[in-house]
Amino acid sequence: MKNNFPYADIVDLPRPVSKNHPEATMSDRAARFSPFAAITGYEEMVQEAARVTQRRIDLSEDEKARLNEKLNALLAGERENPGATFTYFVEDEKKSGGAYVAVSGKVRRVDLYFGWVELLGGERIPFEDILEIETEG
Repeated sequence: MKNNFPYADIVDLPRPVSKNHPEATMSDRAARFSPFAAITGYEEMVQEAARVTQRRIDLSEDEKARLNEKLNALLAGERENPGATFTYFVEDEKKSGGAYVAVSGKVRRVDLYFGWVELLGGERIPFEDILEIETEG
C-alpha cells in the first residue's frame, strides 16, 4: 500500500469484538441494510390505481326491447326453473366503473316490482345491469 494512506496502520487489524454485547447474526446484520416501506400502503395504492375498470355500456332501445322479450319468456315460465346465462354489470366498490360478469344458473323468479331476476343460488341481478341473456335449450 501507499505510505500516505491515512489508515494504513489499522487496515489489516481484525474486527473488534465486544465483551458486553453478543455478536449479531448475518441475517440480523443484513436486515439493517435492507429496504423498508417508507410509506405504508403505497404499493397497494399503486396497484389499485393501475387496476382497470370497465364503463357501463348504454343499450339502444332495440337492444333493450330484445332483452325485454327474453325476460318475458323467462317470466312466462315456459318450463319450470329455466336455465340461463346472464352477463351483467357489477359496480366497482373503490373506483368509478366496474366489470361485466357472466353467471349461469336456473331462474328462480323474475320480480317485476323490484326489477330483478333471482337465481336458485339466491343471486339477484337487477334488470338495468343486464347486458345479455342466453337461455338454455
